[in-house]
Amino acid sequence: MIQPLIAPSLLAADFANIQRDLEMVNRSEADYLHFDVMDGVFVPNISFGFPLLKAVKQYCQKPIDVHLMITDPDRYLDEFAKGGADTIHVHYETCPHLHRTLTRIRELGCKAGVALNPHTPVSGLVDVLEQIDVILIMSVNPGFGGQSFIPHTLSKIADLKQLLVANQCSALIEVDGGVSLSNAHALLNVGADMLVAGNSVFGAVDPLDAIYQLKNSRQQLVA
Repeated sequence: MIQPLIAPSLLAADFANIQRDLEMVNRSEADYLHFDVMDGVFVPNISFGFPLLKAVKQYCQKPIDVHLMITDPDRYLDEFAKGGADTIHVHYETCPHLHRTLTRIRELGCKAGVALNPHTPVSGLVDVLEQIDVILIMSVNPGFGGQSFIPHTLSKIADLKQLLVANQCSALIEVDGGVSLSNAHALLNVGADMLVAGNSVFGAVDPLDAIYQLKNSRQQLVA
């Protein structure tokens, strides 16, 4: 049985003890560390930049999954790749030349990801599927952690899975926003491959166990 990929979201970590939290992620069964970049323009919040990414890279032993919630991401792809990104997600809504952007991400040696806001249909990806390694489905409106999961996301993931199968595309489906053990089963059942979890990990009494439970949640799916 294939286990899902788990990516704890740094946005929910304790920044007064960030090295401690990174060391916890290193010890855990997590597969990636999710790193949100917000510019206060595309989304109503400001978060991390290059200096923090470089600092995190020194301590984090997991691949870093960088999610660019910013306008004009093409200007910064090279810097994020140099800073330590292993995967770079750009938003479909911010890339007028998406094929070129994804091609550049791969040229930089990173996996190419596309993120879709809750209102954005999956059909717009048909013509760039060959350039995509990971598709990030936002299950909340981007900008802030701790939001409630949008239930419509389940049918959206199912539609995306059908699209990928029909086009013989091996891109992974990643889900970000309001993910917890209570909905992980349903997300995996409709086709999700990778779960981003913030508060449900870093806000847990035992974050290591929270990651373990998410990692093994597929075993609890109803056949």
